[in-house]
Order: sequence, then structure tokens, then C-alpha cells
Amino acid sequence: MTETVTANQGHERSFTVSPHFMRRRAFINELARAILWASAALSVLVTAGIVYVLVSESLAFFEHVSLWEFVSSTTWTPVFANPEFGIWPLLSGTLTVSGIALSIAIPFGLLLAVYLSEYAPNRVREVVKPILELLEGVPTVVYGYFALLLVTPMLQQIFPELPGFNMLAPGLVLGIMILPYVTSLSEDAMRAVPNGLREGGFALGYSRFHTAFNVVIPAAISGITASFVLAMSRAVGETMVVAIAAGQMPHFTFNPMEGAATITTFIVQVTLGDVRHGSIAYQSIFAAGLVLFLLTLVFNLIGFYLRRRYRQAY
Repeated sequence: MTETVTANQGHERSFTVSPHFMRRRAFINELARAILWASAALSVLVTAGIVYVLVSESLAFFEHVSLWEFVSSTTWTPVFANPEFGIWPLLSGTLTVSGIALSIAIPFGLLLAVYLSEYAPNRVREVVKPILELLEGVPTVVYGYFALLLVTPMLQQIFPELPGFNMLAPGLVLGIMILPYVTSLSEDAMRAVPNGLREGGFALGYSRFHTAFNVVIPAAISGITASFVLAMSRAVGETMVVAIAAGQMPHFTFNPMEGAATITTFIVQVTLGDVRHGSIAYQSIFAAGLVLFLLTLVFNLIGFYLRRRYRQAY
């Protein structure tokens, strides 16, 4: 095979490409295509396997427990002598803790992202952002003991009636734990906004603050929404922080000053206990896991809709 290449001086030079090289290049391309296809197929198969296990075990659970009792009862005692299977105590604890965490992570994470993107010098950004991302690597059990042994006593100085196990302390600590997700992804989305939009805002007389909140954030809303969805999924699925600092007693309440159990806490409690495999109490963890899966799926669908609805391409 002969190809012609034009040099800078204007003259032409011919060279020959070996057929062996062409065959090897084609083989590498096909091998890369096969590896990438297998990786994509594996992720789909793993997801399908998770859904299959949750649904199949949950169907066995609902053969003994009515769906109406599961979604309407406010008592969850699957390992007691007279078991009751109302998911609301676990769901209320999960939503309360994650709600407190998101009320901390979303506003403060977004403000910090605005600072890093629009105000901070490059030297400050290069120092602060890696430090924030290091928080993602701290083991969650460390956060749990931090909430139990430091944050809870501090809160008890403000609220003397606060019990040792409560949802407020782990919610606050969980908010600190997921704050880097919001900050890092939101800052990346804001940095991707073209400078021409900022200059247009300045030309209209906007200050840097108004440009950030009226121009940059709306333009980066799809990436910011993705960070919120990731933070919500992380907060809902957290286990160790809540298991250590919030207690493990299912209690239907939305009061953050009380202790409660979350869905993930219950799953850990049962799997580490003496519950017989195949029993109704054992199958209840799959029903609870299915609820957690559906809750996370709803968050991701909302985020997917918002990204498609407000996505901007530059």
C-alpha cells in the first residue's frame, strides 16, 4: 500500500505501509472493540443480576406478607415473636438522615464550588480541591465514630435532652462526608462553561456574584444536577455512619433529635445476626433492599430528566 505525504517544503514523498502492520492494526481495533463491548455488557449483566436477586427474594417475602401491610404499617419488628413488617420506620430514618445531610452538602458544596470556580486563584484552587477530594477516601467507620464521640457530645452541650443515639449528629457528619461530591462535580461543570458567557454577563453590568448565579450556574445546571443526584444516592445508601451514631432501633419518626434505624442499618444488623437463612426475617432484608434500590432509582431518573431538560452543549 502506497500513500503520499506532503512535506512543509512543498515536495511529495512516498512510503509503503506493510500489510502486516495493517492486519495488526485491524486486529488491535477489533480486540479493543470486543473488550469495550464486554465491559459494557458486564455492567448491564451485573445490574440485571442485582435486580433479579432483589425481585426474586422479595417475591418470596411477599408470599407471606401482604404488600398493603408492608407500605402502610408503622411497625417494623421482623425478628420478634409476633413480627410486623411495616417499612415506614426504616424509610423515615433513611429520609431524615439523608435530608439533614443534603441540607448541609448541597448549599455549602455549591457555594464552595462557586468560590473555587469564579473567585479562587489557581494556587488556592490547586490546594483546596485535592484536600476536599481526600475526604472521599476517609473510611466511613471513621466518620461514624467522629459523629458518636465528638459531634454528639458537642450537640448535647446545645441540646441537653439529646440522647446518645440520634439522627442529627450522623446527618451532619454525613453532609460533611458527601460535600466533596457536590463541590468537585459542580466546580468541574462550572469550569466547563465558556468564558464568553461570563464576559457577556460582565458586559451587561453584572458583578462577579450575579454572573456566577445568573449565568454560570444556569449554564452548568446539568452537571450540578448530576452532583446532587450522586450526593443523594450516597447519602441514602450510607451504612456505617448511621449504624454507629444513630442507633439500630427501628422507630417511626422524622424527629432528628431521636434515634432510629435506616434501611442499610437493618440489612447489616440482620446479616450479622443469627437469623436463619431462608426465613421470613432473612427475606425481609431483600424487600428492604428493593425499597432502597427503587428510592435510588427514582433519584437517578429525576436527575436524568433534569439533565436532558436543561442540558447545554458548548
